[in-house]
Amino acid sequence: MSDLRSERFNKKSVHFNLSADAHGAFRIACFERNLSMQEVFEEFVQQILAQTPQVIRMLDEISDFKKNKTERKFSKQDAESIFDLIESENRFKD
Repeated sequence: MSDLRSERFNKKSVHFNLSADAHGAFRIACFERNLSMQEVFEEFVQQILAQTPQVIRMLDEISDFKKNKTERKFSKQDAESIFDLIESENRFKD
């Protein structure tokens, strides 16, 4: 009984936002399988803790995509174009 009690009181709450479309699709996918969203996230985290290769690979792919996306957003050429535009529009210039 103490194991159940300690598990219950040692939980952490997680809060994050999803787009309405992503939330709806996730909710439907869970509902069709008679799962709660909580159960799916808990299992996902357990798979990370177990270092399941497929899940770790997915995390690595998401991380790589995020890095590449950020790099594309702020390339050197983009930054130079932005500074050139600001400079050409600077009203306080002599």
